[in-house]
Amino acid sequence: MDPVLVECDGSVAIVTLNRPERMNAVNDALRGMLIDTLARLNANPAVRAVVLAGAGDRAFCAGQDLDEAAAVTWQQIVPWLNRQRAMYQAVRDLDKPCVAAVHGVAAGAGFQLALCADWRLTTPVSRWGQPEVKAGLASIVGSYLMTLHVGHTHNLQMSLSGELISGQRAYEIGLVSGLHTEAELPEAALTRARTLAALPPTSVRLSKQRLRAMTQPGFDDACVAGIRAQLECYADGEPQRVMDEFLSKRNARESR
Repeated sequence: MDPVLVECDGSVAIVTLNRPERMNAVNDALRGMLIDTLARLNANPAVRAVVLAGAGDRAFCAGQDLDEAAAVTWQQIVPWLNRQRAMYQAVRDLDKPCVAAVHGVAAGAGFQLALCADWRLTTPVSRWGQPEVKAGLASIVGSYLMTLHVGHTHNLQMSLSGELISGQRAYEIGLVSGLHTEAELPEAALTRARTLAALPPTSVRLSKQRLRAMTQPGFDDACVAGIRAQLECYADGEPQRVMDEFLSKRNARESR
């Protein structure tokens, strides 16, 4: 199966992360195809808006694929995190409006992908968060992206605890643009995207470019800081230990 699916509804492209058996966790195949897909759609004048969604009924995206992350050595950290950065940048680089339709879990890399979108629509019972510290990783890029949406107190509590919050709570603190039932969510995201697609494209493009320019220095700084921090975390050995424990338990469950 392709890890990313695309279908068009008029001038709206619906991009679906398609690894439902792994809760749409990001691996190299998904990452590379998402980057290429978004660049292609951005260059297509017939596409006027993008909906970003996740396949299956469990998650928008549960984060980084731990099979891949656990196999990364410290020598591979810099190119690995630079590819991750390029994925977030591909969403940020869209000159067309992007609506994230988030059901189930949006955690870690999935949380950050959603934060790079322009609109975030979700259900009250979805789960949102930045659980990196629980895996022995520093919360850096996600913490920066949260500064664009919430105040320091909420950012600090989510980044340091690693706890997930409900979609209802995410809406209350300003991370989410709107709430819908799970049945209503796909059509609500498409309706919002159609409304944005109907706007004059030049004014939208220039507005998005200016908004991107205003936040790009902070994003770049966070990505560089994230590389430094994760190099130190991996040198300490905590991420490898935590991920190995998780994978051992998961593999034991799956072998029963």
